[in-house]
Amino acid sequence: MFLWYSPFWCSDADVDVDTDVDAGIADGDSIPFQFLSLKNIVAFFAVFGWSGIGFINAGLSSWLVILLATICGLVMMIAMGALFYFISKLAESGTLKIKNAIGKLGEVYLVIPAKRNGMGKVQLNLQGSIRTLDAITDETEKIPTSSIIQVIDVIDEQILLVKKQGI
Repeated sequence: MFLWYSPFWCSDADVDVDTDVDAGIADGDSIPFQFLSLKNIVAFFAVFGWSGIGFINAGLSSWLVILLATICGLVMMIAMGALFYFISKLAESGTLKIKNAIGKLGEVYLVIPAKRNGMGKVQLNLQGSIRTLDAITDETEKIPTSSIIQVIDVIDEQILLVKKQGI
């Protein structure tokens, strides 16, 4: 019995698979209006088929059914192409332009030490979303948490220079 099980206990198997794939798939950015795409062709045949069934049930002749169904399919292809073209125009890069923060009001999230002796954090509404960014101040007193601040300048494209808003 031991000899029968020993190949399972004493065997050593090793498998090594290495693949190298370079997939270059075009995302369609270079084509301004995609008329012949897979989704448009599927839409063409779907509308062609259903409108053809409707025209046959309406009692139209075969050549007229084919003509009208083809026109309906082409109209759908154009509509789908236009729809996806205009949807692609709605995209934004989402890149934060920190210079847009100058002049904005915000709230201190972490205490900002006085006279640029350290960095704190502020939260402000920038480009449609609330951002938490590093901040320093030139004021003689630290700016405590929850204080209202105004952005004066941007230093090194990443740090906000702020001042406390007086009440």
